[in-house]
Amino acid sequence: HWAGLAVGLVGVVIVLWPKLGMVGGGVTAATLTASLVSVLAMSAGTIWQKRYASGGDLVSATMWQYVGGSVVMILGSLAFETRAVTVNGELIFAMAWLVLVLSVGAIFLLMVMIRDGEMSKVASLFYLVPAVTAVIAWMLFDEQLN
Repeated sequence: HWAGLAVGLVGVVIVLWPKLGMVGGGVTAATLTASLVSVLAMSAGTIWQKRYASGGDLVSATMWQYVGGSVVMILGSLAFETRAVTVNGELIFAMAWLVLVLSVGAIFLLMVMIRDGEMSKVASLFYLVPAVTAVIAWMLFDEQLN
């Protein structure tokens, strides 16, 4: 667990360090705040689910999470977005990947891990995401690790 947390922290530092303070780097006080709020919300939701809703049906629980998330995102997009969409191959591939792999696959896997495992193991895997993503981006897309 400690090794996973350490590798995850190193991954976060590797990804964010070069962009901190850089104009146009994308890492600002607003994006860091949004990230912190997201992590706290995911942690609170994981604890809540493990404590109060771990015996329920995974499909129903996932559906209600998506309904809640969709309401927030729809309101946010109506308030802040232009509502202009360009449908092309990249969009279709990205949406298929996001919906099938990240949403359906990863969330069901997360739900099973929360239901069947210890929360500390789930948390340590969360922290591995930035490091693993940075390595995959380096291997597949030749993105430089500064």
